[in-house]
Amino acid sequence: MKALLIWFVLMNLDKLLKTAHCTETQDQILSITPKTQEQVDILKNVSTQYETALWQPVSPYYIKEDTQVHLFVPANSSETVKDLLLRHAITHEVLLANPNELIEMQTRNDSTDPRSSSTFYERYHSLEDIYFWINRTQQDNPDTVKVILIGSSFEKRPLYVLKLSVNNRPNKKAMWIDCGIHAREWISPAFCLWFVQYSLSFYHSNRDITNILDNMDVYILPVLNPDGYHYTWTTETENHSELLEIVQEAAQKIKRHYRNIYEYGSGAKTIYLAPGGSDDWAYNLGIKYSFTFELQDRGRYGFLLPPSHISKACNEALLAVKTIALKVIEKTQAPTTPA
Repeated sequence: MKALLIWFVLMNLDKLLKTAHCTETQDQILSITPKTQEQVDILKNVSTQYETALWQPVSPYYIKEDTQVHLFVPANSSETVKDLLLRHAITHEVLLANPNELIEMQTRNDSTDPRSSSTFYERYHSLEDIYFWINRTQQDNPDTVKVILIGSSFEKRPLYVLKLSVNNRPNKKAMWIDCGIHAREWISPAFCLWFVQYSLSFYHSNRDITNILDNMDVYILPVLNPDGYHYTWTTETENHSELLEIVQEAAQKIKRHYRNIYEYGSGAKTIYLAPGGSDDWAYNLGIKYSFTFELQDRGRYGFLLPPSHISKACNEALLAVKTIALKVIEKTQAPTTPA
């Protein structure tokens, strides 16, 4: 998305003549599936040598035969790139015809105060709005929410963690959730906000949430990469089988409730190899249970998941988090029984 917004500023004024009519060529997202190794090599070259941005996969290294590639093509490169694809018999389809319009829609918010808008949690928010939300959430829930400053980013932005704790029972387990590792995946911080709001709102009425918070302290870091997240808003441009068992149940519940199929397994195989994440850090500390969610959308919208999809994406992830947390409680301690 960083490259996407930069290209929008540079290229939006370009107009091309086509078939004797004056039409405005817009930025586009192309979907391409290479069928031969030659086509793979050409796509790798296009994604690195031309004014384009690779959306899927994460790196040209992972472009393979019969694997879908999503390529952002700015307006001034559109004709050149499409002619190159045509010369090499590489077929494509337009996945998004005008991503800039979608970006503008997604950054349009009706309010920064969660108490004044019923749609607050169904919209994306800037880093400043999220900081405001963190303080407001703590002020509104002083007995349950504690805000902890755990450090700062490279550019000196604060890293805030919200601790949800409803009792002082000894020997409680802890659950850690961090969002916003990859700056352009806006749905990730949106889920962290959603999860906190849901947990606070339904602690007394949802049996699963009650069970989780009675037995665990939950730590949530809404934006792990604040520098990158801020940039995307302001710049134009050993227990493998056990872990598998837990995530399999979560995936099955999502399929049963929402008819959506989530692939499960090691992150390097199901998503892509990405060393240095918080899951690796947790593993090296000896933390037994560590999971990574790849949230929507891996289809048409990619990183530009429309706000109308936030509710469904967050409910799916919420179901998975509840399932995993309850399974961890089941495996590590006896659930609390009412007095």
